[in-house]
Amino acid sequence: MRVRIVGAPVEDGAGRLGCEMGPKALRVADLGATLRDLGHEVEDLGNVARGALPAVTHANPALKNLPEVAAWTSAISDAAYAASDDAMPIFLGGDHALSAGTVSGVARRAAELGRPLFVLWLDAHPDFHTLDTTTSGNLHGVPLAYVAGRASFGSAFPPLATAIDPRRACTMGLRSVDPAERRALTEAGVLVHDMRAIDEHGIAPLLRDFLARVVAENGLLHVSFDVDFLDPAIAPAVGTTVPGGATFREAHLVMEMLSDSGLVTSLDLVELNPFLDERGRTATLLVDLTASLMGRRIMDRPTQRY
Repeated sequence: MRVRIVGAPVEDGAGRLGCEMGPKALRVADLGATLRDLGHEVEDLGNVARGALPAVTHANPALKNLPEVAAWTSAISDAAYAASDDAMPIFLGGDHALSAGTVSGVARRAAELGRPLFVLWLDAHPDFHTLDTTTSGNLHGVPLAYVAGRASFGSAFPPLATAIDPRRACTMGLRSVDPAERRALTEAGVLVHDMRAIDEHGIAPLLRDFLARVVAENGLLHVSFDVDFLDPAIAPAVGTTVPGGATFREAHLVMEMLSDSGLVTSLDLVELNPFLDERGRTATLLVDLTASLMGRRIMDRPTQRY
């Protein structure tokens, strides 16, 4: 497969500094070499540069860094659209605000190809606040709502060339959902699999059913992987830790099933904060999980030391 790596050193959407170092950490953890060893053609396009800050405002006084996030969204959307031309882009974050740009960019590409875009959101949080409903003001909590065309973004964010159908989005691993988001998810028809559902049914049947829907509609699949999808015991390098996340094997199983499906056409790796890591263990785990998505099997997995 032809793979294009794109760094998105965004930290304006998060509540603490450090995520802008995420792309560098993933490169140091040998993401590119790992993918080449699996037989892929890899091109690293470097990091996206944020453009000029637009003069945007909003009535919600809690919002933080709105011009910065709007500028990042525009720049990343253009980069995602370009990188998805006859290749699979892998976006290295950076906080989850970057996905407002990545998903909008690949959605534009999917529309040109005449195929629906599905989104698998692997995260402890649904990131389904609007600019009106967020009380923290941290804009890494709004990207899925934005790309789904929810109201309130208006002229504050770049206009969407193509919104995704929220009924084609699946959030998996949720365990921290605000009341406003819960109502909005239900209203929009987003498929929600929280950790209780995973505990009761197992992660494989839930994912298998969603992938069957992608196949049935001949869709493209974007995967947005937030570090806090994982339990913080195995992935400490995130500023929004929520106990009770996916285990090591659950996470690898998800990626192995995605690999088997052959449906994934783009990937986000977000919210890695190397300042909070332990000897690079979270960055290394993300590279290993990406390797599972890109074809590595259990019998191929090397022994590692930390």
